[in-house]
Amino acid sequence: MHKESSLKYILASGSPRRRELMSLIREDFTVEIPGVDESVPDNVETEDIAEYLSGIKAGAVFDGHDNEAVVVTGSDTVVIYGDRVLGKPRSRQDAYDMLKTLSGRTHEVRTGVTVIYRTESGEEGRLSFTDHAKVEFYELTDQEIEEYISTGEPLDKAGAYGIQGRGALLVRKIDGDYYSVVGFPVGRLNRELKAHGLI
Repeated sequence: MHKESSLKYILASGSPRRRELMSLIREDFTVEIPGVDESVPDNVETEDIAEYLSGIKAGAVFDGHDNEAVVVTGSDTVVIYGDRVLGKPRSRQDAYDMLKTLSGRTHEVRTGVTVIYRTESGEEGRLSFTDHAKVEFYELTDQEIEEYISTGEPLDKAGAYGIQGRGALLVRKIDGDYYSVVGFPVGRLNRELKAHGLI
């Protein structure tokens, strides 16, 4: 049972997965896709990239709602292997190279979340956090990699796989929050919003 509120809840993401998970916290939210430059300055550390980008997304949408009582949530997910950030593959070959790299190994998935809000009384605030999980892949044959790429699923996913889809077949073990790997640590977000009196 949610408390009555005149706050407007906005998810700053075009991801259908994040939209579905956000609906577990609140059903009365709208979606706005932030048109932002996602290039990352050199001074942002690898482990901070996801949170930095989540802040850029949330901030862009928040700035479009002057003087409104809003709660804007932005999120971003990065896949890290060693000191490399594996973004969305630029081509089939790029996807193959990423999956070959991850085969039989453990990598880290970091999801950053930023919430920027303005209450009915005009008070403004911001909270952010990064959740991370370790993911271990099975040893993958070249045929398995090619078959997965042929589904088209890896081509718009960080690290070239989607754990909530056929990418689940590649994963041997997860240490951490599954939903952080999906791209939205919904349990932790729910608790953070409650702790700040936003739901």
